[in-house]
Amino acid sequence: MSRTQPADEPNPNRHEIPTEPPADSASAGSAPESASVFTLALADLSVGDPLRWIALGWQDFVRCPRIGLFYGACFFLMGHALWIVLREAPAYVLALSAGFLLMGPFLCLGLYDASRSLEQGQRPSLRASLTSWLPTKGTMAIFAGVLLILEMLWGRASLVVFAVTFNTMPDTANLLKVLLSVENLEFIITYTVVGAIFAGLIFVTSVISIPMILDRQVDAISAGLTSIRACLQNPGVMLWWGALITGLVLLAMLPWFLGLLIAGPVLGHATWHTYRHIVPAP
Repeated sequence: MSRTQPADEPNPNRHEIPTEPPADSASAGSAPESASVFTLALADLSVGDPLRWIALGWQDFVRCPRIGLFYGACFFLMGHALWIVLREAPAYVLALSAGFLLMGPFLCLGLYDASRSLEQGQRPSLRASLTSWLPTKGTMAIFAGVLLILEMLWGRASLVVFAVTFNTMPDTANLLKVLLSVENLEFIITYTVVGAIFAGLIFVTSVISIPMILDRQVDAISAGLTSIRACLQNPGVMLWWGALITGLVLLAMLPWFLGLLIAGPVLGHATWHTYRHIVPAP
């Protein structure tokens, strides 16, 4: 009768068979890959989402009006700077508009920080919003450089359009009448198409990039590619969102740019909610 061998004693007759590492440990090393920019799950959007983002942006503005009005005043001053350039150097208006598209998302950094604080149940601070860019200043600088290149190309393209169309710069007193006349229909179409192309490139690249860099502290390339992915995944909704932003900004500029005091910060807060809806919380 054979004696039963205790479980804690090794059996010399038994050969150990190498086993594969557990699935969890194997997948642990690939965790960064699963969280890469190409595999990050993005939300599918509906047509009504942009209006909901605007509503959420308004709620944030009401909850921290002093911060919103501070940044709204900055947008107000930017609008008057655009008007001065239109009167003194109209050829640079399109380029300066591109510069505003470049500065806008970065100026809204403080608004993104305020919305994030409200989301976390904290009280937003103007001082904190003004320094919110410091933890990611290197990445922000790289991303700003990319957008600056696009802005410079846009400015060069606008000057070429003016140079090809007009022998001399139109009189600033009747500038809009001259530019929008039927005789200059070709110029209007070309100017609009050039502006739309570069504005679209800047929008697609930066629509959620800056909030993502602020929130997740990712690199500039990952943020830009995620923004492009979001637009390619939801082209109709993002086109509608871009048109809504453009329309609200134009309307806000009509009464001597006073509307930018409200529309600017509301759109800034709304952009944070756009990012939070599309990209899951880390």
